[in-house]
Amino acid sequence: MPAFSFFLSSLSSFPTSTLPFHVKSQASKMWPIALCIATFVIISIIHWSYSWRNPKCNGKLPPGSMGLPLLGETLQFFAPNTSSDIPPFIKERMERYGPIFRTNLVGRPVVVSTDPDLNYFIFQQEGQLFQSWYPDTFTEIFGRQNVGSLHGFMYKYLKNMVLNLFGPESLKKMLSEVEQATCRNLNRWSCQDTVELKEATARMIFDLTAKKLISYDQEKSSENLRENFVAFIQGLISFPLDIPGTAYHKCLQESGRLGRKNAMRMLKNMLKQRRAMPRKEQSDFFDYVIEELNKEGTVLTEAIALDLMFVLLFASFETTSLAITLATKFLSDHPLVLMKLTEEHEAILEKRENVDSELTWKEYKSMTFTFQFINETVRLANIVPGIFRKALREIQFKGYTIPAGWAVMVCPPAVHLNPAKYEDPLAFNPWRWEGLESSCASKHFMAFGGGMRFCVGTEFAKMQMAVFLHCLVTKYSGKQLEEETLSGLLVYNFQMVSMLRYRRRIEHLQEYKKKQEHYINSTK
Repeated sequence: MPAFSFFLSSLSSFPTSTLPFHVKSQASKMWPIALCIATFVIISIIHWSYSWRNPKCNGKLPPGSMGLPLLGETLQFFAPNTSSDIPPFIKERMERYGPIFRTNLVGRPVVVSTDPDLNYFIFQQEGQLFQSWYPDTFTEIFGRQNVGSLHGFMYKYLKNMVLNLFGPESLKKMLSEVEQATCRNLNRWSCQDTVELKEATARMIFDLTAKKLISYDQEKSSENLRENFVAFIQGLISFPLDIPGTAYHKCLQESGRLGRKNAMRMLKNMLKQRRAMPRKEQSDFFDYVIEELNKEGTVLTEAIALDLMFVLLFASFETTSLAITLATKFLSDHPLVLMKLTEEHEAILEKRENVDSELTWKEYKSMTFTFQFINETVRLANIVPGIFRKALREIQFKGYTIPAGWAVMVCPPAVHLNPAKYEDPLAFNPWRWEGLESSCASKHFMAFGGGMRFCVGTEFAKMQMAVFLHCLVTKYSGKQLEEETLSGLLVYNFQMVSMLRYRRRIEHLQEYKKKQEHYINSTK
């Protein structure tokens, strides 16, 4: 109690002999009051600190630490991770406390789960015992009414709207557009000395998605919509300190043409113009949204519609471009994988009547090894470090109690890098997926979420990756020039080789087909 002793010594050493009598009298009356106040404050602080570190619970809380008052363990949680392994914050606590532990992030008590059984239970009990919840950094950036923060009927309603865009029938129609956009961009990159692949693929995917969503064409627009999204990834998972200079502040503020406000302003203006001049037939997702807004008694509001557009645009290009960048990196690092992937896609060309024809849906669905490759890529990419839920009531699980109102964080990296499930988990091995279902979430694979909130854009993302890989290995080759690690995500320059390799392959296939036809005719 050094502070309290110092306070008492200061009072006792005060030179009261020099003060007038009435002042001495008042001082002698005041110091007991001051002493009581100081004692009360100190006891309150001690009690508050003890309560912070030892939260009340009707049962047994998971082991762990609540960290410092107010801050909790937030600073450790947001510390950069430059490895491809489980984040140090999670790994250290798993080793100390086990697969389920408690912590405190930005003033919120959180139970962190790396346990497959608890993760599965959380996803299956969505809407019953748990509901979607995300930190303030997420809701402030994406809006209070974004699809991730809505529940019940409203969430199902928006999910069905999005499935209208990313459902199987819509994807079949989009396959040709995705291939054309990919080939067009690869052709442009092949004429450049170097290409920063992450930035280039993000631009390619954003342009395609924005066209399907809102018929946006950067070349015909006076403003660059994509630039408003670029800074968000740095503040999406950042300490929510809204002061100048922080990543979170940059995400919320309008800096030049960057920022959520500017992006929302552009989307709102587009929506206003479209509603004033409606189209006769639906040509994009905006038309479908406007049709829903104009229905009598609709539950959809303009604010929710705009937030939905914002989230779809951001999520589609940022996550998929990261996965494609890492996939290309894996190809350059693993020659046997590249050879196997190339064989699969060359076999598709060999079966065609015309090798220059576009991909068909049947060809796309036949890419068995490609889907294994994609699964292994997203398993190691771990683009989503945490999936958050909130306990709606007190929950008992494996002897532990999760109090009502507490947040729960499912940790996909810990699941995907679990050596008990994946042998040599940090090794890139697409063959580990042979014979396994590749399209669904499970206890041990949640790259696209799980339960009723399984990502509705999963198949769209997989299609973009598969088409990119098809065009890449059948028409081009790449040379890695340099690589850089930023926040655990690989970014590197890529040099595209000319069409010569593709032309030679086509000539070889055509010659092979002629010989085959000649052999068939000669045996008749």
